[in-house]
Amino acid sequence: MKLIANTKSLFLVLTLSSMTLFFSACSKKVEFLQSSVAPAAEGTVKISKDKNKNVVVKINIINLAEPERLQPARSVYVVWMLTDNDLTKNIGRIKTSRTMFNKRLEGSFETISSFNPAKIFITAEDDADIQYPQQEIVLTTGSL
Repeated sequence: MKLIANTKSLFLVLTLSSMTLFFSACSKKVEFLQSSVAPAAEGTVKISKDKNKNVVVKINIINLAEPERLQPARSVYVVWMLTDNDLTKNIGRIKTSRTMFNKRLEGSFETISSFNPAKIFITAEDDADIQYPQQEIVLTTGSL
C-alpha cells in the first residue's frame, strides 16, 4: 500500500515538473535593444508556438514616435523577421494608437509564421508592402 502511495506521489511530481518545463519552454520574451533612432521607445517581443507548431510573434511597444515625426518622415513601421535560415521576411506593420487618458504612443503587433526567428527588427518605411528593408532600423532584438 505504501509503495502505491509513493508511486502516485512520484508520478504527480514528475507530471508537474514536465508541465512546468513544457510551459516555460514554449514561450520566450525578449526586450528590444535601446534605439538611437527612437531612444524613448521600449518594447518586448514574445515568441511562442501554437498547437500546430507554428511560431506566434507578439510585440508591444511604448513611447514610439509616430513615423511622420521621424527625420525624414515615414508612413509606417514595418516588422521584419530574420529567420534561422538567414532570410529576411516582412511579417507586417505595427498598429499604433493613443488613448484619451494616455498620451504616449503605443504599438502592438501579432502574427503567426512557419519560420523560426533568429532576430526581430522594426524599420520606418514609406510603404508597408515592401519585400526588403529600405530604411534605418528603429528597434531590434538581439539574437533570439
